[in-house]
Amino acid sequence: MDTTVASTGTEGKAWGGGNRPLKASYGKLMMWFFIVSDALTFSGFLAAYGFSRFKFLDSWPIADEVFTHFPFLHGVEAPMYYVAFMTFILIMSSVTMVLAVDAGHHMNKAKVTFYMFLTIIGGLIFVGSQAWEWNTFIKGEYGAVQTKGGNILQFGEYKDVNGEQVFKRVAVSEFAILQHGDRVQHQRDNGLWFVSEGSLPEYTVDEVYAGLAANSNILVRNQIINEDGEKTVLSREESLRQIKDNGKLFVQGANLKVNEYGTSLFADFFFFITGFHGFHVFSGVVINIIIFFNVILGTYERRGSYEMVEKVGLYWHFVDLVWVFVFTFFYLV
Repeated sequence: MDTTVASTGTEGKAWGGGNRPLKASYGKLMMWFFIVSDALTFSGFLAAYGFSRFKFLDSWPIADEVFTHFPFLHGVEAPMYYVAFMTFILIMSSVTMVLAVDAGHHMNKAKVTFYMFLTIIGGLIFVGSQAWEWNTFIKGEYGAVQTKGGNILQFGEYKDVNGEQVFKRVAVSEFAILQHGDRVQHQRDNGLWFVSEGSLPEYTVDEVYAGLAANSNILVRNQIINEDGEKTVLSREESLRQIKDNGKLFVQGANLKVNEYGTSLFADFFFFITGFHGFHVFSGVVINIIIFFNVILGTYERRGSYEMVEKVGLYWHFVDLVWVFVFTFFYLV
């Protein structure tokens, strides 16, 4: 029986099926296709963020005033320090991944194991740091009052810093005056049975106003950015008037409805984009752990190739590169 395969005329051509296109394996090509498609997804998200920020350019929260916290340093303002630390850890994990891939090319199982372990540790630190940052962002620190028009009014006082008067935020809990009386939450027997209500705010607007009136040193600033790149601080009279006439709700921290730092769009994009990237990092850590144990078990040693380490390395470098853009858009620009 003749078993000769007929010639198709495509042998020797790049896409003829006999060669590896671009001298890359099928697995690497599929990883590159995934990376390109995912890059387009992130590009769309960041473009939407950019358009929204441009639209509300004069009222967008200032990153240096939002991300000022550092673990175990309560009350110490360290703007962007922890975010810079997170970025450094993620970039260094990319370096250790490069070293793991290089060790794989030399079939050095011990070094691949060591550098993969360091990469996993770096990824876990980043994911944990992002969870801490989310928790801090959601809880908030100072509190603010949302007006009937949806604007955010923050509180603070001028303090002497190196001979210069600088406006410093003051927490509402430090001056609000609690008033007697019970605040009853919406219930089925005193309202619409099909309408649910979230937890009551910690303070009422009247309690905030009473505390503001009793402390003449405290002023209100709105979310409009002035020519100096700072939020606009209102006069004492205007501060009292805005809270009394326009105050609607006390807000603490940030969520998908309200945001004590400014426009709620900032929080919406922050949670969505950083959460989407965080999911990628977490997924990468899980994949790295699987590859790490396969390395320990000698799976790739028996195959005679550590290409799987290289493929997961491509994904990890992509995740690191995306964070550089997210970091730039949210924290630096």
